[in-house]
Amino acid sequence: MMSEALYFIAVLPPPKIQNEITGLKHEISEKYESKHALKSPPHITLHMPFKWKEKRYDELADLMRNLNSDLEPFEVQLKGFDFFEPRVVFVDVVENQMLEEVQKNVVNACRKQLKLDNANYKNRPFHPHVTIGFRDLKKRMFYEAKKEFEKREVSFEFPVNEIALLKHDGKKWNIHKF
Repeated sequence: MMSEALYFIAVLPPPKIQNEITGLKHEISEKYESKHALKSPPHITLHMPFKWKEKRYDELADLMRNLNSDLEPFEVQLKGFDFFEPRVVFVDVVENQMLEEVQKNVVNACRKQLKLDNANYKNRPFHPHVTIGFRDLKKRMFYEAKKEFEKREVSFEFPVNEIALLKHDGKKWNIHKF
């Protein structure tokens, strides 16, 4: 049997901001019974999860090294909360042309070099965000959370100097060194 792993590619905020956003995830988990967002570090997805054969891991690692060596550093601003009804609560990302370009570059490189074609969820356009509650958030709880979070303010800004590869260990997503 061929061994495969599940990966995705993302922008990760620095540890201090990750800790603050993880605190928001814990709040959603405790108040609104949604634990699923705690299975990954806070991130902005650039390429949704994909399966990759372990015997071809070197190709994936090379792609990540190339993407990072070509990356021009830029700033990202997270501001406010928003929602994908009826299940997702997230910290919104302020529109950012550089982030859009990086996402397109990641998707194109994955298609061209790795022959991956599942870059967008249900063919929806790229909508950068940092999820704090989703999937297991029940509709009733979602609307309670929305009522609370749409009144709250949050703002973070950070430099992006690299993109990350995350790997699923069967229970949660971990930052993967390549």
